Amino acid sequence: MNTAAIYHRPDSEYAFLYKKDLMHLRIRTARGDATLVNILHGDTYSMDKEKWNEKPVPMKLTLSTNLFDYWEFETKEPFNRMSYAFQVIGRDGTEILYGDQGAFPYNDESVHKGNNYFRMPYFHEADRFKAPDWVKKTVWYQVFPERFSNGDKSNDPENTLPWGSKAPDRQDFFGGDLQGIMDHLDHLVDMGINGIYFCPIFKAYSNHKYDTIDYLEIDPSFGDKKLFKKLVNECHKRGIKVMLDAVFNHMGDNSPQWQDVVKNGEKSKYADWFHINKFPVSYEEGNDFEDAHDITYDVFATTPHMPKINTANPDAKKYLLDVAKYWIEEFDIDAWRLDVANEIDHEFWKDFRRVCDSTKKDFYILGEVWHSSQSWLNGDEFSAVMNYAYTDLIKDFFIKKEMAIPKVVSEINNQLMLYRKQTNQIQFNVLDSHDTARLLTVANNDKDLEKQVLGFTYLQPGVPCVYYGDEYGMTGGDDPDCRKCMVWDQKDQDHKMYDFFKDLISFRKNNHQVMSEGSMDWNVSQTDKGILELTRNLDGKTITGIFNTGEKAQVVLVDGELLLSNLAENFGDNFTLQPKGFVILK
Repeated sequence: MNTAAIYHRPDSEYAFLYKKDLMHLRIRTARGDATLVNILHGDTYSMDKEKWNEKPVPMKLTLSTNLFDYWEFETKEPFNRMSYAFQVIGRDGTEILYGDQGAFPYNDESVHKGNNYFRMPYFHEADRFKAPDWVKKTVWYQVFPERFSNGDKSNDPENTLPWGSKAPDRQDFFGGDLQGIMDHLDHLVDMGINGIYFCPIFKAYSNHKYDTIDYLEIDPSFGDKKLFKKLVNECHKRGIKVMLDAVFNHMGDNSPQWQDVVKNGEKSKYADWFHINKFPVSYEEGNDFEDAHDITYDVFATTPHMPKINTANPDAKKYLLDVAKYWIEEFDIDAWRLDVANEIDHEFWKDFRRVCDSTKKDFYILGEVWHSSQSWLNGDEFSAVMNYAYTDLIKDFFIKKEMAIPKVVSEINNQLMLYRKQTNQIQFNVLDSHDTARLLTVANNDKDLEKQVLGFTYLQPGVPCVYYGDEYGMTGGDDPDCRKCMVWDQKDQDHKMYDFFKDLISFRKNNHQVMSEGSMDWNVSQTDKGILELTRNLDGKTITGIFNTGEKAQVVLVDGELLLSNLAENFGDNFTLQPKGFVILK
């Protein structure tokens, strides 16, 4: 037995309260190495009396990667504390007890030694990772306000271009605003959208607004607070949640705080609000607006126009936490999306979480982290992250053909095992955004391939997000091309794609509980033909997706009610799936 591959860590994604009094446990073994894993568990103080250490209970093999098997067990016990260890039975006949002090031969001595057992000393409901239940029911829609709709020409910035008159450059303005969003809420309702994620709306110099000047003011080119309050109310009337974008990693260099530093140097009362390495602050221009060198202060990426905030400074920290509270308290927003969240200290985010939770119940906090994010997802910082690592795997498999079916299944399962079960249920699944090329462009304008990717993604745990305009077949390469003006002219819209999105969103919302909480059961037995099958199960309800990723038409046997399909033709109990075709059945 490969004992070096066995792994468990208490009070982590391997041992956690899933629901009140419902403990969830995992253990990892080398793939194919164990035939059975049992758990020995009970009240820490009742081992001698109840002899629970002599009563092994089987665990369930739930997911596997190319390297590991993951076994899981849930228990709801009358006690509120637990000691436990694992009996691992290997294919080679080896039996071990795996516990807090490592691996030992499974015998009377190891089983009866109390120090061999992991402990969950007390089940504290206050420490449980709590996922806002409403998020699991949400399909989000990301709006880049400057490019969605120009509803009020009176607030257009200087040199505003005619709507959609050209492909956007980095400094272009087209006049999109909050009134434009208000004007099209019924469009979102018709699609089935029940959550809007706004890119920044606060006063800023640029069109993207990630260079904040004033966190307590709406940008004048977007509207004012009265209009925003009305917009939030209108969203809530329609059952739409509102998420704002908070840029707390850096400010714009036109902010009064930074301008005071420029003017007064180290004597500025804001000097310690930033990470300044040398006074006076300065930089040498690069080849474009956002690139520079010899910068004497820390910045976002390489742009001197976004000086990095020192969130450990008490005054800067208080200011930003007050901002977070203000927009929840005064405008009743439902969520914050946190820009460049991984570059800010954990202590700040812990206090940020306390402020949000104390201001509004079931508040959703979404961090922009593009990589493995365990340290932010322990329940005391973010609710979820933008799940790029997960969705990039899907695109790499379906579109770029960079891996075989067993590999993508392995990598998806690996991602799922990084986090607690309730965390996976509310991860933010984005296939494109203001920071990436649009999905249709990545798919080389192949709309059937795009539909296949979307169908597979909407089967996953985590919540989906539509990037504005994807529903009408919009294209665009990397920033700034992905930030084109929304197409409102009907002759330029793909209405068949719109109908597909409506059906897709309806499918997801009608089956959100299975999609969020159900098990992941893969069938990769036909990998040589390019058929990938995924079944989601919950309490007897089963939803299966079958996807043809091969180069030839395939006949698949199905049983159930058809919920969604593309490039699929039904013949009795069989479907013929063309390449890029799929069916989803109940």
